Amino acid sequence: MKKKLLGLLCMSLFACFSLQAAQVDTLLVHSESMNKDIKIVAVRPDKSLKGEKCPVIYLLHGYSGQAKTWIGTRPDLPEIADRDGIIFVCPDGGYDNWYWDSPVVKESCYETFISKELIAYVDKHLNAIPDRSKRAITGLSMGGHGAMWNAIRHQDVFGAAGSTSGGLDIRPFPGSWGMKKYLGERDENLEVWNNHTVINQLDRLKNGSLAIIIDCGVDDFFLAVNKAVHERLLSQKIDHDFILRPGGHNHAYWNNSIGYQIKFFKKFFEKE
Repeated sequence: MKKKLLGLLCMSLFACFSLQAAQVDTLLVHSESMNKDIKIVAVRPDKSLKGEKCPVIYLLHGYSGQAKTWIGTRPDLPEIADRDGIIFVCPDGGYDNWYWDSPVVKESCYETFISKELIAYVDKHLNAIPDRSKRAITGLSMGGHGAMWNAIRHQDVFGAAGSTSGGLDIRPFPGSWGMKKYLGERDENLEVWNNHTVINQLDRLKNGSLAIIIDCGVDDFFLAVNKAVHERLLSQKIDHDFILRPGGHNHAYWNNSIGYQIKFFKKFFEKE
């Protein structure tokens, strides 16, 4: 009898927990601008699945990454989604596209996809709160650049932005990570490169127009460009969080750093 009661209790507890579990889906979102379907990984909390609208954090992967990169880096994203009531959306940004609309490769329009087409899909299909005060975007490395690029240029869409180990000034790396394929050779197209780097977009900001968090490891090859962005923001009197911590350009660092960024964005969502 005791064994039977214990079994029933365990089944009841299992049923209770199973009713409160985030859902991880791999979806295809059509891009009209690129005439193709883009894979995304969506992590939806239990309350979203039950019909309640939730804030969204968009997570962009780095060079050579894919839609599954972030769920691999932080496997506990479903638990975080349930705990904080946040939807996580992780789009495939292509192997090396840097999240611009390329002036060279006309079929590469990842800025349009991220800041327009993907937003429209998520708002319509995933029970997202359709307001900039409940949208944040961040990413690692190439994705850190992409997140800041899109957020600064689309402040009507995103209310908060972050970068972890981001390549926030691309110009010191003219031969790296496929950028010249989308912008042309740097020395022959310097104006294009100047116009497609985050550090030269900062003049679009006004203090308070975007909640910003930037972090970088002290052993990261992007450390200097992150410090330069920090100094530029200080000179423009733009409030932001800037964090340096031990670590390099690797998943162990990002596994740790993204947790702090999620807390930053959660605080932003609650404040608004």
